[in-house]
Amino acid sequence: MIIPTAEPFFFPGGEIGCLLVHGFTGAPKEMRWMGEYLARQGYSVLGIRLAGHATRPEDLPRTRWGDWLDSVEDGWHTLGGASTQRFIIGLSMGGILSLTFAARFPVAGVVAMSTPYALPPDPRLPFLRWLHPLMPTVPKGDSDWVDPEPEKDHIDYPHYSTRAILELKHLVDEMHDSLPKVSAPTLLMHSRQDGGVDPENMPKIYKELGCEDKSMLWFENSGHVLTRDTAREQVFEASVDFIRRVSET
Repeated sequence: MIIPTAEPFFFPGGEIGCLLVHGFTGAPKEMRWMGEYLARQGYSVLGIRLAGHATRPEDLPRTRWGDWLDSVEDGWHTLGGASTQRFIIGLSMGGILSLTFAARFPVAGVVAMSTPYALPPDPRLPFLRWLHPLMPTVPKGDSDWVDPEPEKDHIDYPHYSTRAILELKHLVDEMHDSLPKVSAPTLLMHSRQDGGVDPENMPKIYKELGCEDKSMLWFENSGHVLTRDTAREQVFEASVDFIRRVSET
């Protein structure tokens, strides 16, 4: 059963479609405000739920990184029934999936927010394959939200699955192989105060991207969840500006 208010969403609109991809342990809800904003601009919008997410924490360790990418592909084909030109927009791990997907499918453009180029350094990472049965979960760090109001009803799992972290590590490796193959225009966005993914990750992704049309946009006074924290309106506006520019060329 999906957690109430964390369901996927679809807003029919025009011929330009936007596929929204949430982050690791998160839910479609973290993309919903962005989806509603894009829908008001006339776009068709689909916010997907990644496999193992927004249900029960014990569902996540049963999934593999390929299942998450399959969730994106399913959404891509579904959105194709309502639009002819499709953009993909992802937050955090959703950004990893969006960039990886863009190397394989003819997306019109990519928006990747708060996206890791690498996992934070931890001496346990090389041993996760052997450690996860003994240490099935690890706690999350301190909150980095600037606006406390949206944090109150934010939905994500209360801890990290170590088995799922191993899959996330494999997915990051897959993204590294994919970045030089991304040819679609790409907009990267990150907060300088991001406490979940170090801001230094964005320039590293930018450097490896194979597309010529690529840009970075920095935000101040926001936490990791750019789509719900204080900079959200600027994030939404920048995304629409990017989509309009790319779709009109």
